[in-house]
Amino acid sequence: MQRITPERAWPLFDIAALRGFEASAAARLPPHTLMQRAGFATARLAAAIAPHARAIWIACGPGNNGGDGLAAAVYLKQWGRSPLVTWLGNERKTPHDAMAALELAREAGVEFIEHPPTQWDLGIDALLGIGGTRAPEGRVLGAADWLNRGAAPVLAIDIPTGLMADTGAGMHVRAAHTLTMIGLKPGLFTAQGRDAAGVVWLDDLGVETPSGMCAMLSGPPTVPRRLHASHKGSFGDVAVIGGAPGMTGAALLAATSALHSGAGRVYVCPLDDAAPRVDIAQPDLMFRAWDSLDLASMAVAAGCGGGDAVRGALPKVLSTAKSLVLDADALNAIAADPQLQSLLRARAQRAQPTVLTPHPLEAARLLETGTEDVQSRRLACARELAQRWGCVVVLKGSGTVIAANGQIPRINPTGNARLATAGTGDVLAGMVVARLAQAAADPFEAACAAVRDHGSAADAWPRDRTLTASALASSLAGSLMGH
Repeated sequence: MQRITPERAWPLFDIAALRGFEASAAARLPPHTLMQRAGFATARLAAAIAPHARAIWIACGPGNNGGDGLAAAVYLKQWGRSPLVTWLGNERKTPHDAMAALELAREAGVEFIEHPPTQWDLGIDALLGIGGTRAPEGRVLGAADWLNRGAAPVLAIDIPTGLMADTGAGMHVRAAHTLTMIGLKPGLFTAQGRDAAGVVWLDDLGVETPSGMCAMLSGPPTVPRRLHASHKGSFGDVAVIGGAPGMTGAALLAATSALHSGAGRVYVCPLDDAAPRVDIAQPDLMFRAWDSLDLASMAVAAGCGGGDAVRGALPKVLSTAKSLVLDADALNAIAADPQLQSLLRARAQRAQPTVLTPHPLEAARLLETGTEDVQSRRLACARELAQRWGCVVVLKGSGTVIAANGQIPRINPTGNARLATAGTGDVLAGMVVARLAQAAADPFEAACAAVRDHGSAADAWPRDRTLTASALASSLAGSLMGH
């Protein structure tokens, strides 16, 4: 059994692959072996996370997830605990493995209760597993609600009830811990998954999971080495084009984060003629008119606070920028303009690196769909955007998804709700473009590294300090660069 942490990369598998692994293993093993292993693993983790718990309520659904809970109850009973089982199945319809687990629980003297208890020390969610395709209802819904109302922590078996394993959509049971079996599911780490799952643990039950992953949970990025015999040109030139009237701050945030993320030189190109031409707090930034720069030799971030004004710059930017990050209003302009869309596709044909950094609403505009659709299919939508535009795509949100043609998508494990404040997306755009500016940077790996570092900075933020985008951008200095 392993606790899932961000210190390494982890493969993620969809339901179809996991079903195949499970069926193959079950065919080679004695009957009921996998369910007994799952029950033992669940009981062992329950005893570890709640060592003093006596009353352990196990809410068991009608299928094999409920069977895992029943198997766990037998082990807990043998170890001197007091499991209380509410079983919501029908013996005439119960799967064979789960029925065998039910008979063993009865033989072991496990206490069955018709209704949930009023008080318990640990709750175990064994209601619905990865086969659930709709929201819980009826008695299962009532038991899920009861788990959430209790003061005791909840351990979910395989996946919290109501959460879709492939997508992270839907949420009902809020677990403090989730013990997932055989392989990790992407839904545990994106959309509603991180809130629903709590701390994720993996037990492979002795089942081999060969290749066939649908995504990866990102691991630590490679830190660029900065050689002693370097100069400012060694780490690339960045231009930030944005900051329409009233939104100059967005461009400054992106530029500041690019500077503190290792870019050699950073130019700010405000789209407001009345904007100041120097930042007293950050005099390292150079101010220029965007059309005075040699964009063909630069990494460009366009759209941060760009408003409608960025639309006029995009034809030349799309046609000439050596590498490009498109954010915010640049994405909105492209979504509304077929000519700009053609120019964006042409960049892919010329093999010019481009990274799109949409939040769900911007992604929905680019895909001509709704935000709810994007959030219910985050992996699929990120892949679709990457295929449609020939770009690296960073679909922001809880469990940010990074996708590119020919690459296994990544889900980012870092970050927290403190990033839900104005300007942090501009900071991320600056971090991505700084990585792109460094000569040998692969655009997909650059995006993955920037997203990871962005979230890590928020995770490391002192709890007694408010996180603002400007403080986040300034804090990057020295923390992301090699020695």
